[in-house]
Amino acid sequence: MLWRLPLLLAAYVGVVAGDGQQALGSHNTDLDHIREKLLEAQIIPTVIDDFPPALSLRVKWKHDSAALGNTLKPDHLKKAPVIHLDRVESDALAGAQLSKHMSYVIVLTDPDAPSRDDPKWSEFCHWIAASSQLKFSSKSKSKHHLKDIIKYKPPAPPPKTGKHRYVFFTFIAANGTTKKLHLSKPEERKHWGSDHAGHGVREWAHENGLIPIGKDDLIPISFTEVNISSCEFHIRGKRQAVAPGTSHVIS
Repeated sequence: MLWRLPLLLAAYVGVVAGDGQQALGSHNTDLDHIREKLLEAQIIPTVIDDFPPALSLRVKWKHDSAALGNTLKPDHLKKAPVIHLDRVESDALAGAQLSKHMSYVIVLTDPDAPSRDDPKWSEFCHWIAASSQLKFSSKSKSKHHLKDIIKYKPPAPPPKTGKHRYVFFTFIAANGTTKKLHLSKPEERKHWGSDHAGHGVREWAHENGLIPIGKDDLIPISFTEVNISSCEFHIRGKRQAVAPGTSHVIS
């Protein structure tokens, strides 16, 4: 039997820059506006294929939080953030069967390493973490316990490399399984363990049977943004079949 796994990419578009940098946008929760910002920042299609956002992903650090285009100081991002997933009214969510016992994965990637003009280390894996429970918070109070697969490496753009786009993704199993996800672990952060420049989360997701599903059965995602001397984030969903018995399937 084949397992079908969809990918819920909840990404932020955040740019980390120095003091005095102007935010790219406001706390706008309109999903169409979010998609437009992702297109503007070229997260779509550079990092992920085009998709309709459907779930709201919020990322909070002790002294800062991600918002659509705000500027953050790298010093405030030293420790892994708290992740919140929120349901929103969306056609993409209609009929979606989401269980609180589903496992999900949070990913953070930088497509602009060491700089957007010279992305020879792209993509750079900053974080992969998994949770055994999928919870939504309508009152912004839920917190999620995440177990590191690749430890969180805080955004720290090299001096004079301009803005970087840091992108968060969220993955869940399309078949609704509540069993543990077995995912490959990149051997190196650069290129997500590949020898090829530009290799990143999209390819890693494919290798693990996680690709965006079609719009008709898309499971929603949401977006927010952050800024550090270079940083961004977004969202999305899709699916692919993977044979059981490999290191890339649900057991």
